Amino acid sequence: QVQLVESGGGLVQAGGSLRLSCAASGSIFSINFMRWYRQAPGKQRELVAELTSRGNTNYADSVKGRFAISRDNAKNTMYLQMNKLIPEDTAVYYCRMTKWPSDYWGQGTQVTVSS
Repeated sequence: QVQLVESGGGLVQAGGSLRLSCAASGSIFSINFMRWYRQAPGKQRELVAELTSRGNTNYADSVKGRFAISRDNAKNTMYLQMNKLIPEDTAVYYCRMTKWPSDYWGQGTQVTVSS
């Protein structure tokens, strides 16, 4: 069983940056997929970024060029670096790790971008 704890959310002005962290209680070395999602009020949860075990990354069109997903195996942590934030990025951000056949989610962290 892996537990995920997120941190790094907060209030930031448009144009600013935040780095979200997702710390796992166990080793992430054998994790197959790492993903960040977000859910804005009244909207469905959407996939923001994905990192595969082979190092491939995928991003939602809305965040390409602004967000970057990464991992630090030594710290059992994944990150989401968010730059050039805009008000539309305001949402609760969730991390997810998949280690087949299991799936783990973080509790969510609020990101609010003011205009």
